[in-house]
Amino acid sequence: MPIEARDIEHLIREAFPNAKISVQGDDGAHFAAEVIDESFRGLNRVQQQRAVYAALKGRMDGPNGALHALALTTKAPD
Repeated sequence: MPIEARDIEHLIREAFPNAKISVQGDDGAHFAAEVIDESFRGLNRVQQQRAVYAALKGRMDGPNGALHALALTTKAPD
């Protein structure tokens, strides 16, 4: 079952309720997301992205995952 951008945003928003989140993509499998959140301050990029992937609750796991590809940009607010 394909996933939609709003579904991805909802999952991320559950973990990062105060974040600025932008999710784009409309083919049901390939998306780009930007997540800007204060909780990322002091974390390196890998740590930030791991936190976002954890928020996706397995949707990217293996060939049967609902989300095939996510180009992810994360950062703390300026």
